[in-house]
Amino acid sequence: MDFSLNSEQKVLRDTVRQFMETEMRPVLRAYEREEKFPAAELRKLGELGCCGMLIPEEWGGAEMDTVSYAVMLEEVARVCASTAVTLSVTNSVVAVPVWKFGSEAQKKKYLRRLATGEILGSFCLTEPQAGSDAAAIQTRAVRDGDFYVLNGTKSWVSSGGQTGIYIVFAKTDPAAGARGVTAFLVEPTFPGFRVARYEDKMGLHLSKSAELSLVDLRVPVENRIGEDGQGLKIAFEALDGGRVGIAAQSVGLAQAAFEAAVKYAKQRRAFGKTISEFQAIQWMLADMQTEIEAARGLLYYAAWMRDQGASVAASRRGAQASRAKLYASEMANRVCAKAVQIHGSQGFSRESDVERYYRDARVLTIYEGTSEIQRTVIARELLKANG
Repeated sequence: MDFSLNSEQKVLRDTVRQFMETEMRPVLRAYEREEKFPAAELRKLGELGCCGMLIPEEWGGAEMDTVSYAVMLEEVARVCASTAVTLSVTNSVVAVPVWKFGSEAQKKKYLRRLATGEILGSFCLTEPQAGSDAAAIQTRAVRDGDFYVLNGTKSWVSSGGQTGIYIVFAKTDPAAGARGVTAFLVEPTFPGFRVARYEDKMGLHLSKSAELSLVDLRVPVENRIGEDGQGLKIAFEALDGGRVGIAAQSVGLAQAAFEAAVKYAKQRRAFGKTISEFQAIQWMLADMQTEIEAARGLLYYAAWMRDQGASVAASRRGAQASRAKLYASEMANRVCAKAVQIHGSQGFSRESDVERYYRDARVLTIYEGTSEIQRTVIARELLKANG
């Protein structure tokens, strides 16, 4: 199986890399201090096709394969992991579900705007008391004529307060448990929708994480995605794709930390020679590069499997996405920690990029499914396959 990039993917990689180096990197440190959402840069990335990578051209998308999508996210994350997660959410868990499960009217109203970057999207599943246990959400949706009335709280909403459309999951039939969850498309202008607060986070400072308050929020029936009770099916299908996106973000972030460590090791001198000449540093760099390449292989395979459709069982595609996300996210934490160690005290300073990489990497093993959830998904599939 050949995962070498084709000519189109190389052009994409080089185009995104040039944009991130020339447009994003010069302002990144100031944005980090201000915790500024990079709205202007995201609009430009949308113009490059990065907000609708997997969406058909008829809906304004780039209609590229999932490997290309992973390459794009990797290059964005190599400079700014915060921007990468915003793009990952908009693509994987908002635009794709609207394309796959939305009505024609919903696609006409929202999909082209998402695919072109006119608006961004947010995914609202997690609640203060419901994270990994998605079926435990408490947000309610009660039918009232031509509307549903939603009440509840959503937490850790990526890009919350910055986006034009939210996929909100709520229980329409609490007695049905996991089969009683329904998905809705919510505009931030709907009465009853409010951003309650923003999280004060350890990392990813350019990506806003919001808590949303939904009080008697009236959502038109035509904004329901799919049928009543299909919400978690839509959510889990979206999260499989989202995990490929987080794996790509992890690889890009780790690549950035590795490149910074190599550069510093070749410049820093101690005991009369560069520290890159010491075996201890060489072995650390060798381990870092090996782990990155292993994660990239898992990532590209998971991305390839996403494009095989029905020829590969959904459980296999999901398990491979979990393998890629599990290994890549934990790898990124190890690589970023080594990068800080190689930099020594300089790596502990806010003036160094590796300090930011280290903080940004920590959440990778938590969001879009914790490492423990990924291991559960992987184990369930392998035991079923070998039962």
